[in-house]
Amino acid sequence: MAHYAEVENGVVTRVLVVDNSIEDGQKFLSEELGLGGTWVQTSYNTFGGKHTQGGIPLNKNYAGIGYTWDGVGFAAPQCHPEAVLNQNTYLWDCTNSAHSIEAPHG
Repeated sequence: MAHYAEVENGVVTRVLVVDNSIEDGQKFLSEELGLGGTWVQTSYNTFGGKHTQGGIPLNKNYAGIGYTWDGVGFAAPQCHPEAVLNQNTYLWDCTNSAHSIEAPHG
């Protein structure tokens, strides 16, 4: 299954699943289903710019509602005011180890 994030003003508003048999998921969602908007493919197996199963990473991270999209990657909402977005991983770095995050699914 392929996952697509709807992005409005740079923010993910929902993520939908499209069957792999659909050749162009973006076109299917916007034109055939009439959902309009901007749809960007996201991969459940991508975290920190790496594919957790050894495949090709897609758009830095799996998108969730409230994540931002800047045309390069998806980033979760800022986890702490001290955190700085790592431009390689699109994960938040913080000098305070109590604020670090782990991979969401292992």
